[in-house]
Amino acid sequence: MPVGERNLYRRDSELARPEDSAASGEIIDSSLTAANRAFSERFPGETGKREPVHVVYGGAHLFRAGTCGKLGDLARRALVEYAPAAAGFRAAFGIHDDIAEQVYARVSEKLASEPVEDFRIDFEDGYGVRSDEEEDDAASTAARETATAMHDESLPPFFGIRIKPLNEEWKHRAFRTLRTYLEDLLAHGGGQLPQNFVITLPKITVPEQVAELTRFLESYAPIGIEMMIETPQSLERISELVDAAEGRCVAAHFGPYDFTASLGIAASRQRVGHTACDTARSLLQIRLAGTGIRLADGPTSILPIPPHRGGSLSSGQIAANRAAVHNAWKLHFQNVSHALDCGFYQGWDLHPAQLPARFAAVHAFFLEGLNAASARLRNFIEQATHATRVGDVFDDAATGQALLNYFRRAVNCRAISEEEATSSTGLTLSQIRAQSFADILRELPAADS
Repeated sequence: MPVGERNLYRRDSELARPEDSAASGEIIDSSLTAANRAFSERFPGETGKREPVHVVYGGAHLFRAGTCGKLGDLARRALVEYAPAAAGFRAAFGIHDDIAEQVYARVSEKLASEPVEDFRIDFEDGYGVRSDEEEDDAASTAARETATAMHDESLPPFFGIRIKPLNEEWKHRAFRTLRTYLEDLLAHGGGQLPQNFVITLPKITVPEQVAELTRFLESYAPIGIEMMIETPQSLERISELVDAAEGRCVAAHFGPYDFTASLGIAASRQRVGHTACDTARSLLQIRLAGTGIRLADGPTSILPIPPHRGGSLSSGQIAANRAAVHNAWKLHFQNVSHALDCGFYQGWDLHPAQLPARFAAVHAFFLEGLNAASARLRNFIEQATHATRVGDVFDDAATGQALLNYFRRAVNCRAISEEEATSSTGLTLSQIRAQSFADILRELPAADS
C-alpha cells in the first residue's frame, strides 16, 4: 500500500500521540490562521449597508441641480396618465390580484418620496463625442450644478459620474474631464463630495485601466469605483480588476449590449435577457460572491415613450399611447423581475417613465415572497440549531442568511416597512440591519436535542 494511502488509515492513537499534540496544534494554528484571515478579508460577505435598486443615467450636458427632482415629476406624471389606479398595474404587469393594490400604493409613495435612489452624470454614451471645449464646459457646469444640489440637499442617496473609457482613444479626455469635474466640484462645494460618490469606468479591457484610475484618485478623498463589465476580456479577468482597484471597487455593472456585440451577436438579437447575458451574470456572481461588491444589471432599451404628442389627440391615438407605454413597461418589468430572480438587485433606468415599472417589479418581488420568507425565517430561528422544514422547503444556516438578506433589502428599498419586517420575523431592526445570521443564532439559547 502506498505511503499516502497508509496515512489515511492510521490508528487514532497514532494521529493524536500526547507528545505530538502541542506541536501539531501550533502548526495547525499558524498554517490555518493566516489562510482563514486572508479568505475573510477577501470575502467579507454582505456589508449590511443600503444598496440602491437602480441607477438613472443622464447626459452630462443636460444635468442641472434640479434634474433628479424633475425626473421624479415626470415619473409621477407617467404613472397618473397611464396607470391612475391599481387596475392599470394589473393590466400592464400581470401582478397578482392579492398584492396589486399594495404594490400600487407603495410605488406611488416611493415616487413621491424618493423617485431616484442613484444617479450618474454620463460623459460617455449618454453624452457622445464633442469638442474638447464643449466637454470642458460641460464638466465645469455639471460640477457647479452638483455643488448647488448638495447645498439644496436635492441629490439622491447615491451619486456619481461616468467618464469615457481609458483606452488609447479616450484616456486623456477621460482624465481631463474627471480632473475638471472634481476640482470644480471641490472648489464650489466647500471641499466636500456627495455621499456615496463613485466614478464609473466603462469598457474595461485590462487591469491597468483600473489601476491608473485608482492612482489618479489617491490625491482625493475616498472615492469608490464602479467597474463596467462589458467585454469577455474584463469578465475573464474580474479578480485582477478588483485587485487593481485596491479596495475602491464598490460595484460591478454589467453592460449587456456591448457584451453581446463583442460576441458577434446580431444587433437585432441583442437584449438584456439573451442567454449569453445570463451566462455572464452567473459568472459575475460566482467570481464576486462574498466580496461585498454590488452587482447591477443593464438597461431595457425599449423606452415607454408615447408615439403621439399634443393636446388634442383622438381616442385611437390615446389608446395607441397607452398600449406603447404599457408594452414598454411590461418588458422593463419582466427584465427587472428576471434580474431579481438571478440575484441582481440593482439595474439601470434610462428614462423617468421607466421608474414606475422598476419599482413595481421590486415591490412585487418582495411582497410576493413575504409570507413564505417570514414563516421560514421564524421557524428556523425557533429551531435555532436544527435544520427546519416548512411545507416542502428545507432550510439550513446558509439559507437563513439569505432570508435575513431578503428582509434587509426589502426594508432598505421600502418594499416593506420596518414594522412589517420586525413583526414578520420576530427580530429587532438592528438584527435585521446589522447582524449576520450566525450572530443571531449565537445569541439564542441552544435548542433541545
